[in-house]
Amino acid sequence: MEEIKKFIDHIYPMNYADWDFFSSKLQKKTVKKKSDLIKVGMIENYLSFISEGIVRFYIPKEETDLTFGFLFENEFVTAYDSFITQTPSLYQIETLTKTTLWRISYKDLQEVYKKTESGNFIGRRMAENMFLIKSKREVSLLSKTAEERYLDLFSERPELLKQIPLKYIASYIGVTPQALSRIRKRIT
Repeated sequence: MEEIKKFIDHIYPMNYADWDFFSSKLQKKTVKKKSDLIKVGMIENYLSFISEGIVRFYIPKEETDLTFGFLFENEFVTAYDSFITQTPSLYQIETLTKTTLWRISYKDLQEVYKKTESGNFIGRRMAENMFLIKSKREVSLLSKTAEERYLDLFSERPELLKQIPLKYIASYIGVTPQALSRIRKRIT
């Protein structure tokens, strides 16, 4: 739980009373590799902090899934649009490794927002951060080549990318696995 405290304190330090209230609402959950955190059609009920592990966001398709995001240790994960609207998710989130999460329910988070001094501020900052990540991804897809997207992803998390199957990386940067293989040969 110390990792989540450090992460939140970096955004905005919580006083002891607020932290005690917030942390009392957290539930620890460890899930196996290749476990679904949410499926298409389910309503997201949790905001989770990844203490250990890697997850991917994807749209399931008959022939090949469309991967559009990865999250790693010390990041929050949720189907955020489903979470904030409490409507069914249009995509899935699965673990790529054994993953340990600290999670808070939608209902409990609303209570944290109402009863703490810092909850709303931290929630706003986290929402802003999620928007910036999404915006960066969209700009990357529209303005960079597949090779540039691969190099960006590799430069951000080189040690962790070794744990992600290449077919998911290929889907994420918008190419076939064969095209990714050619890109990797060109840059090595």
